Amino acid sequence: MIDSDEISSGSGEGGTGARLMATGSAILRRRLHAYRNLFTFRPTTESAYNTYIRVTARTSPPALSLARGWSVAVVATLVMSVSYIDRQALAALAPTVCKALAIDHEQYGWVLAAFSLAYLVGAPVSGALLDHLGARRGLVYAILAWSAVAAVQAVVPGFVTLVAMRIALGLAESPSFPGAAQSVQRVLPRASRSAGYGMLFTGSAVGAMVAAPLASALYARWGWRFAFVGTAIVGLAWVPLWLATTSRADVQAALATPPEAPAGEPPSRLALVLTPPVLRAVLMVLAAAPSIMFGLNFMAHFLHDVYALPQDALGAYLWVPPLFYDLGSVGFGVLASRRERHEGEPRSHAGLMAAAAALAVTMAAMPLAHHSPALANALAATSLAGGGGLYALLTSDMLKRVHPTQVSTAGGLTAAAQSLAFIVAGPLIGRVYDRTHSYAGLLVGLGAIVVPMAAVWCLWPVRAPASAR
Repeated sequence: MIDSDEISSGSGEGGTGARLMATGSAILRRRLHAYRNLFTFRPTTESAYNTYIRVTARTSPPALSLARGWSVAVVATLVMSVSYIDRQALAALAPTVCKALAIDHEQYGWVLAAFSLAYLVGAPVSGALLDHLGARRGLVYAILAWSAVAAVQAVVPGFVTLVAMRIALGLAESPSFPGAAQSVQRVLPRASRSAGYGMLFTGSAVGAMVAAPLASALYARWGWRFAFVGTAIVGLAWVPLWLATTSRADVQAALATPPEAPAGEPPSRLALVLTPPVLRAVLMVLAAAPSIMFGLNFMAHFLHDVYALPQDALGAYLWVPPLFYDLGSVGFGVLASRRERHEGEPRSHAGLMAAAAALAVTMAAMPLAHHSPALANALAATSLAGGGGLYALLTSDMLKRVHPTQVSTAGGLTAAAQSLAFIVAGPLIGRVYDRTHSYAGLLVGLGAIVVPMAAVWCLWPVRAPASAR
């Protein structure tokens, strides 16, 4: 549409047809030039990303109240609980399912590895997608998908189909941690994020803690196949809770807006894994994950094999290690947040990391509990408290140092590192036990491997985090 101002600006003396044609031609050239600029990319001295940041910094929504931010963080934490209820149902029922499907310890390790392999592939990809899609919608899509897959496990006839279902479950659950981490980062102020990340890890332990007695109760009443269906149904209750908690416009705006970014472009997603904050976090996860995996996935087998505990008795033990994992995650996360509030932004939480590593090492003492399943369970719980602390500290440290627009991607990389550790450790643990019929050497190795990597993490020089986050 051509307005009268444009016509008048091109008209001169008289009203001849030639002048009108010249005026129309000039207007048309201006319009075509404008449309060409609209659809043509032109390099600039400032990247499109920094232009976006400059604009959004002026128009970013006001910060949420602390109470509302924590309410969203709590519900985001619960998505981790739901994911672990669905994935840990198998761990709780492992002796019974393995017997029913004629699966030995090594094959069980490969079943665990199948899930972890899928998670390894899916977590970085889903993290990058969530950085664009946002957690509010992305998490809903993910939980609907993985609940359906979890229920289908009820009809598996054998080892091969169970492996296929665990691959599908790993892919479907891969957005859970990146999406939850993004939510915590966007709704909480910087000084509260370490505590928020610590709480985030309690979600997985709460899920594991609930999965054991829930799956055991469903098994006792309806059998192991229905237990998979029942745990999947429980998870669907999270969807309306999440949508209701995030329904306010200010919450949706906060979830859609990354924190104000520091100057400069973020690294490419391929280069991100080689940045010091992410690389040392990934290496620490690789060292800590095997002992955490044993405490969450192999304890049912361990208690059954070593102490001859029946399936019905396992539920009384299996909730304790995840509870201590929670306590370690929350406790160390809160301590880190307090240091940051009272001392400013410390360079690193090396002292807290060393204390968490000392707790994680106690898994190496489990072979000493020859005749006491309660003592062995307590040592495993202490080790998981340290593991939870390690995860909370390394995640908090990493996410406050990476670019705000890459939080989900960085979270996906550490989740992928955990999956890689599980892929290697799961079949190896099963194979060693099938060959030796002993867990002693395995437990000593799982506990001891944490020490050198914790020392490397504490001594690794990294730059202080940017203040504008």
